[in-house]
Parts: sequence; structure tokens; C-alpha cells
Amino acid sequence: MAKVRERESPPLHVALREGRRVVVYLPGGGVTGGLYQLGALAALEDALPGFHASDLHGYVGVGSGAITAAALSGGLEVQRLYRALLDPADTFFPLERRHLIRIDLGEWRRTFGAAIGAIRQAVVNATTHPVETAVDPWQEIDRFQDVLPAGIFSLEELERFLESFFERRGVPTTFRALKRPLLIPAHDLDTGEVVFFGDEAHVHERIARAACASMALPLFFAPVRMGDRVFFAGSAGNAASLDVAVETLGAEVVLVVNPLVPVAARANRLTTGRGEGNGLRDKGLLWVYNQAMRVGEHARLQAEAALVASRHPEVDVVVIEPTTADAVLFTHSPMNYSVRRSILEESYRSVRENCRREVAGK
Repeated sequence: MAKVRERESPPLHVALREGRRVVVYLPGGGVTGGLYQLGALAALEDALPGFHASDLHGYVGVGSGAITAAALSGGLEVQRLYRALLDPADTFFPLERRHLIRIDLGEWRRTFGAAIGAIRQAVVNATTHPVETAVDPWQEIDRFQDVLPAGIFSLEELERFLESFFERRGVPTTFRALKRPLLIPAHDLDTGEVVFFGDEAHVHERIARAACASMALPLFFAPVRMGDRVFFAGSAGNAASLDVAVETLGAEVVLVVNPLVPVAARANRLTTGRGEGNGLRDKGLLWVYNQAMRVGEHARLQAEAALVASRHPEVDVVVIEPTTADAVLFTHSPMNYSVRRSILEESYRSVRENCRREVAGK
């Protein structure tokens, strides 16, 4: 389910044997992407001598990748997380749908009140102005764009879940107290600036809130306020994340575990809300958007890895990702335990097999 791509560089197991500094970059990818990353990291740990996922030189995580990166940098064993998500009876990491799908009531109350005011004003304008001086109806329609909510769902419940999980499992809740360096990027909504929580200027921030800020995907999740600034997920994979792994964390090898590849669905029968479908179009608007995002992010990551390699020729960038055919697994609901298990087991199996072939080939 995965391939290891290298830039004419020694295999990962050789780099480990040579004692080179390895930093892991985990782009976002939702719950299914996080499952893929856990399975891949567990496989690397089993297949490569000297590889310990929670004992590397640093971590950069975005979105769901930020949660995994935070757990590992705080000392949790990847094998324990892997086993917990394989077994629905295991309560080590009891993530549920309600932690993610939580309507942002505050945003919707604001929207409802503003919409009522806009409708009232439109009615007044229509009834008090003569036809020849009536307000352009399109101007009234445009008013509604400014009263839409900033996001459909809130990440506050997920933040509380992560805070509780970190505290119960002995993971520090602030960057300052972590065992290994961790950086989580998010974008300032009002300036577009990318900020790396966990760097010297933001080492005091709470990890759970920073992770939620990096998960605040536009349209779906409302931006997250941190102090007097508001942050959102501007991009799942960007050159700044790869650069900072080198320039801030001193990486000699950047290991990217990337679940965001386009889905090759042409030859597959996909499960939809109306039964079996013939392609992603039958899964509706959200999966059309998801596929567009995957195509863009995958192309961007490839270009940025090449750019980092040209800027830092002494640094090796290793990318592990699923094939486009195997990515069909991601189209199923991640809240289905059999789907979770399939993604975890398939990513583990394929990455382990690839690594063992590499080690055997020396």
C-alpha cells in the first residue's frame, strides 16, 4: 500500500545505521490519513533496525498528523497507539464521531440573527422604495455572504478530548515540556502568515489547541482563536514545513508519511449513501472537493520536496505514501471499525514488506 521514494540517497535503514538526524513530517489527511500514518510508522519500527518512532530528532505535524506527532514527541509508543486503534474494545485512545462532528452553535446563532436582520432590511427596502428607485436585489443577496458562519463545525470538543488524553497518558500539554521538539504550523487568518507553534516564540502554547488550529479546514471547521489572533489550516503540505524540519530542527533526513494522494476510483465500486456508486461523482460534493484537494496537495508536496532537495543537497527527503488504487480505502467512513482496521493493517503490511525488501537488498 505504500512506496518509498528517494532522491538517489541511501535507504532509510542505511541513514539510521549512520546515525543521521531524522525528522518526521506528518501532513494532514483526516482520520483515515492519521490511521495510515500510524500503520506506516509501526511497520517502519518493526522492519528497520534502530528506528523508534517516539525517539527521533524532531516532529512536524499538520492536522491529524499533528496529533500523532504530539503523542510521539511526548513519549507514547507508536505500537501502543496502533494496537489501540486496531481493537474497538481498547479505550487507550477513545476517539468518537462526536469529538469531530460538533456544530458550532455560537457561529450559527450569530448567523441566524444576522440573517434575520438582512431579510428584514430587504423587505423594508422592497416595500418603501418605488419600483424605479428600488435597491438592486443582487445587492441584498450579497449581504447574505457576510452573515454566513465561519465554519460548520467547532473543534472545541476535540480540543477537550486531546487535553484529557494527553493528561491521562502522561504527554505534556505544552510544547515547552515535550521530550522531543515538535512544530505544528497554522496560518493567521487575518494576515496569511504561517506560524509554527512550538518554535521559540510559541513554545508556551497548549499543544491541543495548536493541533486544532492546524485542523481548522476552511468551510468545515471554524478558525481557532489563540490569544488575540485567529488561525486556520491554510495548507496541508507546504514548503515551509519541510524547510523548518531542516533549518530549525536540523534534519539530515526528512521522513514524510503522506496519506494525501489522488484516489483512483474508476475500476472500483464505491459505497455511497444510495448504495454502490461507479465513481467519486456518486459520492457527492464533499468527495469531489476532497479529490481536488488531494490532487493539489500531492502535486504541491512533490514540487516542494524537490525544492528542498535543491536548496539543501545534503538533506535526503524520503516520502512514504499509498498508491492511488489503495487510497480507495480512504473513501469509507473512518468511524467504521472494520474500515479503521483495514487501513491500519494494509498500511502496516505494505510498508513493512517494502522495508524488508530494502534491507535484504542492502
